[in-house]
Amino acid sequence: MQMRHASLVVGLLAGFGANALAQTCPPAGTALTYPVTKKVDQQDNYHGTLVADPYRWLEDANSADTKQWVDAQNAVTQAYLGQIPGREAIKQRLTKLWNYERYSVPYKEGGRYFYSRNDGLQNQAVLYTMAHLADAPRVLLDPNTLAADGTVALAGTAVSPDGKLLAYGTAASGSDWNEWKVRDIATGKDLSDHLKWVKFSSTSWTRDGKGFFYSRYDEPKEATKLADVNYFQKLYFHKVGTPQSADTLVYDRPDQKEWGFHAQVTDDGRFLVISSSQGTAHKNRVFFKDLTKPDAKVLPLIDVFESAYSFIDNDGPVFYFTTDSKAPRQRVVAIDTRKPQEANWKVVVPESAQTLVSASMVNHQFVADYLADARSMVKVFDRAGRMVREVALPGIGSAAGFGGKRGDSETFYSFTGFTSPTTIYRLDMKSGASSVLRQPKVDFDPSQYETRQQFFTSRDGTKVPMFIVAKKGLKLDGMNPTYLYGYGGFNISMTPGFSPANLAWMEMGGVYVMANLRGGGEYGQAWHEAGTKLQKQNVFDDFIGAAEWLIANKVTSPAKLAIGGGSNGGLLVGAAMTQRPELFGAAIPQVGVMDMLRFHKFTIGWAWASDYGSSDNADEFKALLKYSPLHNLKAGNCYPATMITTADHDDRVVPAHSFKFAAAAQAAQAGAAPIIIRIDTKAGHGAGKPTAKQIEEVADRWGFLSRALHMNEPAKVATQ
Repeated sequence: MQMRHASLVVGLLAGFGANALAQTCPPAGTALTYPVTKKVDQQDNYHGTLVADPYRWLEDANSADTKQWVDAQNAVTQAYLGQIPGREAIKQRLTKLWNYERYSVPYKEGGRYFYSRNDGLQNQAVLYTMAHLADAPRVLLDPNTLAADGTVALAGTAVSPDGKLLAYGTAASGSDWNEWKVRDIATGKDLSDHLKWVKFSSTSWTRDGKGFFYSRYDEPKEATKLADVNYFQKLYFHKVGTPQSADTLVYDRPDQKEWGFHAQVTDDGRFLVISSSQGTAHKNRVFFKDLTKPDAKVLPLIDVFESAYSFIDNDGPVFYFTTDSKAPRQRVVAIDTRKPQEANWKVVVPESAQTLVSASMVNHQFVADYLADARSMVKVFDRAGRMVREVALPGIGSAAGFGGKRGDSETFYSFTGFTSPTTIYRLDMKSGASSVLRQPKVDFDPSQYETRQQFFTSRDGTKVPMFIVAKKGLKLDGMNPTYLYGYGGFNISMTPGFSPANLAWMEMGGVYVMANLRGGGEYGQAWHEAGTKLQKQNVFDDFIGAAEWLIANKVTSPAKLAIGGGSNGGLLVGAAMTQRPELFGAAIPQVGVMDMLRFHKFTIGWAWASDYGSSDNADEFKALLKYSPLHNLKAGNCYPATMITTADHDDRVVPAHSFKFAAAAQAAQAGAAPIIIRIDTKAGHGAGKPTAKQIEEVADRWGFLSRALHMNEPAKVATQ
């Protein structure tokens, strides 16, 4: 009775055209038999609206009932995936494609270079060091030795200014919780230092190398550490050689449970710059402390939460920042800490037509990384803000790196595109010439593929870009299996990047499409905000608009179109498939935020209210209920073939989101298309996932889609 009432309320509020009424499902073979999922009599009152939550019990990941349910669901999923023709061939081809060298961008500290490398199929990349670029590199830290199955990953590094000590963090089984240790770089031996309960932290050494600043939370309860809400982060200083219990509390705000702290010591060692965030909003406050004065207090520099500020460098008391304050696409400003009022700020690099992503100071010049229609553009400016040159990039793609110190005459960057494996370059800052430092070789011919950027019109008339990547000579007959990927949130930009997974998909005859939806950062502050809170529906409209364009222009057809995305992108997929189920042949929501009424109840979920709003607010509750994937599934609808993915150690988006969505979707499905859930073990939200697990997951994804989209002879990829 209560379930019926709640469903009726949700349906009346949603009113999404094709999804408002039950569909007539086309015949499609025999439906799967799913485990029986019990329902409980649970309903909640949101501002006078009763909403049922019959699968609330699945939020307790430690209960015997939940564990039994997980085992039963995985049994169905593995049986289904195991009998897909060609899945093993897909895995073999993925393994071959994945087997290439991958490098990080080198950085220099204390007269030494540091970078990571994966020789191809190593579960984790290995950290190397060398004194000169021409030297043979030496292994400094190999995470593959920390766990036999590769499930312990390197989560961060910081080298002391003298190049003698390495502080490094590790994450186990994909959890956001990190443990930090200190290693002697000369001997490769760890010291006694051991820091725990570190999460979402920066690490920055003092100039004398005696210790570093980091952020942590209070110790959680062991049984619920992967689900409990994270509040009251604190900034500490750790002195090398002392126990964590002796660490000095540098700054906290007991009056502000949501504030987080990112600390950075200036290169001259004089100041500690503290960026204070509140949730995931693209805004922050800035505080600073004079480290030359033992009793100096932490002072506010920017004590309003209205804009984003990212510290670049300083000339003594004058700090340089990138900011979107009065510049939605960002600019570089100088702020004198002795007279910090906004009236005294100096604009160094003005806002431009492109979106400024980041800036650094190298060779006494600003290196500014921009996005122009989601493609990288890099410019160099002198200290007065005069443009010196534009860095010549190899093509349409994404550049990253450009770190260093103001006295350095060189910097390093990576460049990648959809069909260009990530290559590492050295940039001579005096001549402006780039040279290849590391270029991997991958077992494919990039000349067979082409990338084009296409703009389409969203529901409200907004022009939105997307990248379409496929083999050359694509026939526009509506028969191409197509994988449409998106994210659309948290000011994160989707830019071109190489992926052996996507390459395998295109070898199978698939088309890969990545849409640059509102909510991202591609066009600055306004573009981001147009996809948040009460305007979040714009993101889904953009994604649906991309699908409609692909169908109307005969790139694909509904039966051949799959959608995918992870985390906030999993929400995107869940919303799209519940609003327009007839538009897609398959859907893969990965580690998605599916319960928009309760996401803020777990771990760091409260922080996402900056993008989503909260069900605690009456107006935002109404907006959330209209698109929440869990609450917009309707019995009698015909949903596309769906594979939901999550992991048992995901403490970013807890697996309960996917558990509840899977149970509700299986109960609602009127057609024969499968709805399965793939629950990984000893894995988390995605960061640090071992190579072997990545290959297994992608093989399952493409295997699932090969059947759902009726692709011809998927096994042929094995002969590529």
